[in-house]
Amino acid sequence: MSAGLTPSRAAAAFRAAAAERVLLTDGAFGTMIQDYKLSEADYRGALDLALDQKGNNDLLVLTRPDVVDAITRAYLAAGSDIVSTNTFNANTISQEDYGAAHLVGEINRAAAHIARAAADDAAAADGRPRFVAGAVGPTNKTLSLSPDVNDPGFRAIDFDTLKSVYADQAAALIEGGADFILAETIFDTLNAKAAILAVRELEQVLGREIPIMLSMTVTDMSGRNLSGHSVESFWNTVRHARPLTVGLNCAFGAELLRPHVQNIAAIADAPVMVYPNAGLPNDLGAYDEQPETTGAFIHQWAQQGLVNVVGGCCGSTPAHIAAMAEAVRGFGPRRLPKRRPKLCLAGLDPFEMAA
Repeated sequence: MSAGLTPSRAAAAFRAAAAERVLLTDGAFGTMIQDYKLSEADYRGALDLALDQKGNNDLLVLTRPDVVDAITRAYLAAGSDIVSTNTFNANTISQEDYGAAHLVGEINRAAAHIARAAADDAAAADGRPRFVAGAVGPTNKTLSLSPDVNDPGFRAIDFDTLKSVYADQAAALIEGGADFILAETIFDTLNAKAAILAVRELEQVLGREIPIMLSMTVTDMSGRNLSGHSVESFWNTVRHARPLTVGLNCAFGAELLRPHVQNIAAIADAPVMVYPNAGLPNDLGAYDEQPETTGAFIHQWAQQGLVNVVGGCCGSTPAHIAAMAEAVRGFGPRRLPKRRPKLCLAGLDPFEMAA
């Protein structure tokens, strides 16, 4: 945290809770929303938008807030200590596809309000602190790779533009009541660096600490993201941000993600948060892994001291979170390693030199 910034009380409360037990974040929103079988009219509501809005899940915080609220409260009832905002695609880049970019600020503020109210109600009911993570997705643009195979040097967006996209979303989430910013499903490490800088600059504007959580997604079995970084090189690239948590989400499901969880757990001197998919999708794109199966994998992680926070991504439900809550019960959190000073650099792979 920079000198002169007001410390985050939520971050202090989170660190205190995470030092005592394995915490739980929530599960998928998209999976739960699908169960409601909403029509295009449900998505659109009374908004005057030219394009079809079916599938624009982020917009539901304005048009069907009751659905988002019910899902959030279901995760809290299942045991979640952290609930994320329903804002994975609530940025101007993604919302341009729906002709709704002008609503981004309103969407993020409303989403944070919904999560904040639900979290505060849960905390008031049992005295256990709950936290709100403002979810920031990777967008559908990449800073590191060209979308044109015939022009490798072309980029669809530049760093400063993407940074401003993240800044606008983060500012609205914090205004709405989010405790932390969660940059998740990071497939491009340079995109993550734009998000980090956006949050750090927002801190200076607001004059207070804004904790950031970073969650990488691996896109192949070797443990690399789309920009080619291994888990170890990703950590070396972002550790300067001193994230509140670092970890992995989405990907292949808990069983296949385990070796990569072991890698990040061995090196990160920050709490590790992992929230995998409920297994791999079937031929129809649905997730069949049952809560007790996912819970058994998470039980092994907790037993081996690999994690500080667990939860679910695609295909997961409140039942999966409840199974995880039972799976980690009685286990202490992962202990943060003490690393001796060394120069830590990264290309696609890490380079470390002892001081």
